[in-house]
Amino acid sequence: MLSREFSTEQKDNGVNKKTMAFQDYVDSLKGELEEILDLDELEVKIYLNLLRTGPITASALAKELDVDRARTYRTVDKLVSRNILSTTLSIPKLCIPVEPKEALKLALRKKEDQVKKIKKSGQGIIKKISSEITIVEGITLPTFRVVQGRANIYSDIAQIIENSSGTIYIVTTLEDISKMYHSTIPEKITSCEKKGGIVRLLVEIDDHQLVEFVKRFNATETRICKLPSKGRMIVQKDKQMIMSDSAAVRQLSSNSELDFSLCTNSVEMTNNLNRLCELLWESGQSLETLDVKN
Repeated sequence: MLSREFSTEQKDNGVNKKTMAFQDYVDSLKGELEEILDLDELEVKIYLNLLRTGPITASALAKELDVDRARTYRTVDKLVSRNILSTTLSIPKLCIPVEPKEALKLALRKKEDQVKKIKKSGQGIIKKISSEITIVEGITLPTFRVVQGRANIYSDIAQIIENSSGTIYIVTTLEDISKMYHSTIPEKITSCEKKGGIVRLLVEIDDHQLVEFVKRFNATETRICKLPSKGRMIVQKDKQMIMSDSAAVRQLSSNSELDFSLCTNSVEMTNNLNRLCELLWESGQSLETLDVKN
């Protein structure tokens, strides 16, 4: 009797460990899938779980994920309408996920259609504005704005880098870098370098085994140092700066839409922050130095 109970407990622990391992895997992919496939947290869980289990009913899916059944049904319907899932004609219906390659193609096609629409509509709007309004030029007053949402912030960062031919500092966390890696920012760094620009990355690393991970970001130069906060700073002297506090950057692990940044082209503020970055850079260690030590 004792042996049987132990065996059952051992089996249950194995199932729990397997479930926990899968949940860790979901958590590690969640941010990337949310951004690339434009899915929310529950949609990511449903999609990955279906890839793991194969076709199952929405009811069984709700039980598997410990999610309200009505909410699961609504989410499944939403994913079906976006061609991420399909359902069978059987009773009860089974949910079937599209292959990851096909999901990526769908996401790319959607983005391409959006870009085409913006280009086509935007050109017409610009002509209308230009024909009716004489635009006042030469205004150089400092501006200040708040940018909401990680995608919008990364887009602004990419634009600053792309248009630069000077030195830009990026000071941020490892987690933020892992998200930026899947944006257009690494590509814009290459564009910046072709114009003679330099992108300097400053990051804090506790585990030297992560050096290779940081190198993938493709910054012109990278140094490791103790950062004054867990926030995000992107700055180009005399030009523009983007800054997020640590609370905003922490939203990377939950809701990316809660991430926000303060942006300004105030020369005084920009140059003060640039000086801080220069001091951090002077105190930092190069990746080459860390490689030699290891």
